[in-house]
Amino acid sequence: MDRDPHGEWGHRLASLALERLGRDSEAVASAQEAVRLAPGSWAARLRLAGALRRVPARWREAWEEAGRAVRYAPDEPGPHALSGDLALIRGDHDTAAASYRAALRRDPAQPGARVNLGLTFLRWDRHRDHHDPAWEADPRDTGRARRALDTWSRRIRLLLAVALTAVSVAGLGFDLYQEARIAGYAVLAAVPVITWRQAARITVWPLVPAMLGRDLWLSVSVTVAVMTVAAYVIGVAGMPALEITLTGSFLAPAAGGEWAGALGFVLFNAPAILVLRLLVEAWRGRPVRALAEFARVPGDATACRDTDVTLWVIAARAWWTILALAALPWPRVALAALAVPLWFALAGRWPRPDRSAGPVLGPVLRRDRWLGAAFVLLLVAAGCVAAAGAVPGWTRAWQAGWAALGLVAAAFAVRAATAWWRGAPGPTRASLVPRDHPPADLGPSSGLTDDVRHAATFSRSVVLSYAGPGGPRSVAVSAVTSVSPSGEMRVIAGDEAWEAVERDPRVAVFVGDPRFWAEVRGVAIADHDVLRITPREVLVREYPGRHQARTR
Repeated sequence: MDRDPHGEWGHRLASLALERLGRDSEAVASAQEAVRLAPGSWAARLRLAGALRRVPARWREAWEEAGRAVRYAPDEPGPHALSGDLALIRGDHDTAAASYRAALRRDPAQPGARVNLGLTFLRWDRHRDHHDPAWEADPRDTGRARRALDTWSRRIRLLLAVALTAVSVAGLGFDLYQEARIAGYAVLAAVPVITWRQAARITVWPLVPAMLGRDLWLSVSVTVAVMTVAAYVIGVAGMPALEITLTGSFLAPAAGGEWAGALGFVLFNAPAILVLRLLVEAWRGRPVRALAEFARVPGDATACRDTDVTLWVIAARAWWTILALAALPWPRVALAALAVPLWFALAGRWPRPDRSAGPVLGPVLRRDRWLGAAFVLLLVAAGCVAAAGAVPGWTRAWQAGWAALGLVAAAFAVRAATAWWRGAPGPTRASLVPRDHPPADLGPSSGLTDDVRHAATFSRSVVLSYAGPGGPRSVAVSAVTSVSPSGEMRVIAGDEAWEAVERDPRVAVFVGDPRFWAEVRGVAIADHDVLRITPREVLVREYPGRHQARTR
């Protein structure tokens, strides 16, 4: 910045350095200074978008700056990749996938775009999916609100589960029917107390409905807590009186279907939510398509980590499929379990970057032995269930299949517990991570040499070329009004040129000189009465006959 005080390149580099130091507000200030010096520079706009996305409540500004970078340089992969990242963190997977594909069309060797495109197929969400980065709210406030809602739900469900169990034991086990019901109703007085204490911690009540709409499992948790209160009241009111009836050696209550249903709901809603979540997470997204993208980035650490989790997702799908086939009352249907090995073979062979087919399971399975054990057990379970379906009455095959499924669940639990204990990535979707992109905005800006600057300032043969409604247009410009120290050219043009610049800001200025001619390609921005053209590429050639060229 000291060597070139009017250049924006130094401010871009300073912004990136400050961002890596964790000084986000200063990084934004440096990037804004770069944009002020060169408003038509796609690299400056991209740097500002990258700095703004790290600042809370400024996602919309980052999205707008990334969009400008795409307009200014649609042939560069960096702006498309950053637009995909901004859409991905918001959960807009379709927009993110389109942006990543655009980046890969311009540069197929973009590992970040390739890995993140795979995450869009998995329908990846951030850990804080309750917060929309486009909201003008601090994520810490919405995070506190989410913790308060989650804490309220867990405390209500735990309190009522313990209370209903105690009430049932006292009423049916110790013949304290009336006393147990009175105590059960008295416990409900704690519900508004807990609710009031947690509600006081929420400062963003207008955003709570939107948070529940974005976060499926937070919404399920809150809904189940409300339903638990209703089930608890039904359970206490419908608790039957104990009538001693000798049935073998058991004491059976006379009635109480409502009580039994309410007791089951209050006691087992947490395991039911866990099972439902595992089922939904296993069948969400398209993991085989995601593997195809991860396989095109061989040796990448992030791709290997995401491949491991994706293979666990495929294993979970196979587990649920075999479980459903084994539980159906029609034995012949169990023969469909033979499709599981074919599915594994399909997932294990995908095109390499050189278009040749090759297995991708081997390197991951060597690092994750529990995953390898799960795949082997799933093959055993599929074979046993299919054999039991082919030979009706073969109970040992059914038992072996169920045992293999149980061992797969145990392998998953051990793998998750080991990862939690070591602080390492686990087998769940929470371990999926996007990949960072190499900085695409580090290159120096294109300035003007003294010869081109002099020619642009004093020449009377200046032509402005732009994309008109019917195709390329070129108009003569009497002169360039000024050239800033950073190389920005200011040109006076007609209304048609202004309208064309609004559609496509990419223009070219041709400057003639007795010794040479120069083509300055850049981005034009309308500013009051002039067009401010920021150079992006400068081509200088001598007139025909010299057969020499200088390109900068």
